[in-house]
Amino acid sequence: MPALEVRKLTKMFDLLKAVDTASFEVPEGSIFGLIGRNGAGKTTTIRMLMNIYMPTSGEILFRGRPVDHEFRARVGYLPEERGLYKKMKVLETILFFAELKGLKGKDATKKAKEYLERFELTGRINSKLETLSKGNQQKVQFISTIIHDPDFIVLDEPFSGLDPINTNLLKEIILEKKRDGKVIIFSTHLMDFAERLCDNIAMIDKGKIILNGDLNTIKADFSKNNVKLTYEGDIFFLDNHPIIDHISDFGNSVGISLNNPGQTQELLRLLIEHNVKIISFDSANISLNEIFIKLAGSPAKEDLNLA
Repeated sequence: MPALEVRKLTKMFDLLKAVDTASFEVPEGSIFGLIGRNGAGKTTTIRMLMNIYMPTSGEILFRGRPVDHEFRARVGYLPEERGLYKKMKVLETILFFAELKGLKGKDATKKAKEYLERFELTGRINSKLETLSKGNQQKVQFISTIIHDPDFIVLDEPFSGLDPINTNLLKEIILEKKRDGKVIIFSTHLMDFAERLCDNIAMIDKGKIILNGDLNTIKADFSKNNVKLTYEGDIFFLDNHPIIDHISDFGNSVGISLNNPGQTQELLRLLIEHNVKIISFDSANISLNEIFIKLAGSPAKEDLNLA
């Protein structure tokens, strides 16, 4: 039984269908990514999971039963838009949110100070939130989300405003929570973060789930015809070549999608003939970003469920 199951979830705002019959499952003890471009329906879906928006139709099941107060009592939620009281001080803000979830006293203060030290915020413990940078405000909000050690952690665009150092720290803590058996659900439009962290994903575009399942299975399926090439030189001769389906250009490296996997050697021959210096030639390799561009960038697509 999955930890959380979403069945044909739909949300209408007047005539706008923000989420269109979305279905996916979140396994126990996993990191699940709801991914898609800005405005695709990620935040609306998250808000329905959190009962902020009521679905127009469909249902959400928590361990086989409709989501109720039990789920909400066991969840930590970080919204996309900061929900902090700017005049409050850093420590009192974290303790306030901890008490809302039933954690207070010395235990709450001890845990809060440990997290503040880890995020290098000890020196700002008595600073008002309005004096903090956006990145530091995001760190305070993240600490407030996990301070009560929730079983479910729901993060809407959690890496927003963070520099690389703190992004890495956030990822470390998310992985620690997974090792502790927690279920983490996070939304993002940044495919590289999802690829590094997630066990399962659901890709949403224009309100519809267009890809859904185990990430390793998805990558294996899409990588069959793909070559990741790092090179020096010019590969203009591959444009519109009959063996090429699509090229994702990343500068001095590309992802090349072939029409069939048997054309890998033909591609290698063409590169050598045109004096392209091959630094790496990795067949059956594709990034989540390339999969996203291939699906969400295409005008016509079918739902793919690879769970």
